[in-house]
Amino acid sequence: MTQTEQPAYTTANWNQPPHNRHSFQHMSALFQTTQIRRSGDRTSNLKYALEDLSQLPYPVSKNETQPLQHFLNSTYTDAFVVLQDGVVITEQYFENMSQHTPHLLNSVSKSFVGMLAGIAVDDGALVTDHLVSNYLPQLADGAFRHTKLQTALDMTAAVAYSEDYDQRTDDFWHEAAVVGWRPDLQTDTSPRSLLDYCQQRSQTEQDEGAHFHYRTVLTNLCAAVIESAVGQPFDEYFAQRLWQPMGCEHDANVVVDATGLPYMGAGMSACARDLARFGELLRNDGFYNDMRIVPASWVRDTRLGNDQVRQLFAASEYRSLLPNGHYRNQVWADPTAQEIMCIGIHGQSIYVNRAKALVCVKLSSHPHPADLPLYGTTYRALRALAAER
Repeated sequence: MTQTEQPAYTTANWNQPPHNRHSFQHMSALFQTTQIRRSGDRTSNLKYALEDLSQLPYPVSKNETQPLQHFLNSTYTDAFVVLQDGVVITEQYFENMSQHTPHLLNSVSKSFVGMLAGIAVDDGALVTDHLVSNYLPQLADGAFRHTKLQTALDMTAAVAYSEDYDQRTDDFWHEAAVVGWRPDLQTDTSPRSLLDYCQQRSQTEQDEGAHFHYRTVLTNLCAAVIESAVGQPFDEYFAQRLWQPMGCEHDANVVVDATGLPYMGAGMSACARDLARFGELLRNDGFYNDMRIVPASWVRDTRLGNDQVRQLFAASEYRSLLPNGHYRNQVWADPTAQEIMCIGIHGQSIYVNRAKALVCVKLSSHPHPADLPLYGTTYRALRALAAER
């Protein structure tokens, strides 16, 4: 292989290193996708005041620091964009990526569903305290029979579902097989759609609202609920009510199932600058460019949470990630530190520090899906950057 050749990625190896370094930038070449269309005449212009942050120190241990550029070079970074007060202060791309390249977001995709739910609630199309079966009657039996939209959004629903990315036959991968991500798991009896997959879930693992347990199936359920409630294809509603009002520069794309429902649990790809716009929207309680896009009350509820979601999070295996944090409306948050996070496997992050008016976007291709030391390094570096501002 010459230096200019790229590794050959296929539907069988696309999420394995070294192939994921390139496949994450070309998902629409591998899988059926739908476009989240930008507005051709309403692109919001980003302001720039670029700074050299390469030598800013960040802690790699109690007794050692390294420059920020070391962090970017050593953590499989593909894109890094930082805004302060809405102004771009640094922007870097790696591995043939550019400002025009859509990159797989994995579970960062989920946070868009959370904000679209808030828009639909404000429209009067959704009520978070209603059962999901009010919108999807085919789920009146089975694992979701007692599930309310809010427990699905907060990942506290009852459905039994395993999400261990290293276990290649886990429930997560069987659901992903519906959209072609794991062709080796597809059989003649496999569900045809994401909603079919939900209908086939019959077992529960807890009472509704009893525990926080992160499960991608709940995001895809929420996307299906939104589509049914608004009476419009999810991708169109997404474009018209969120993507276009933000003035995004590029179309996003999302992997879809056979019925066209986007795999919003993990399948969205977007360009880094447009993700920075979304981070700004979260930082400003649903406003972007002085226009309200998501209800401010919804974003405040997302970032502030309540006693219940904080207690459930504190009792979960995720508490070390955000010791004073919670998960609400498909978003991670720590109101004490004034932090908001959208997080995806293989190193995808939108980090918002409201106290420092800072938004950081880091897109990556970690070799392993959930490399906790690499995530720890990432948030030490981003918090060190915030502390210096």
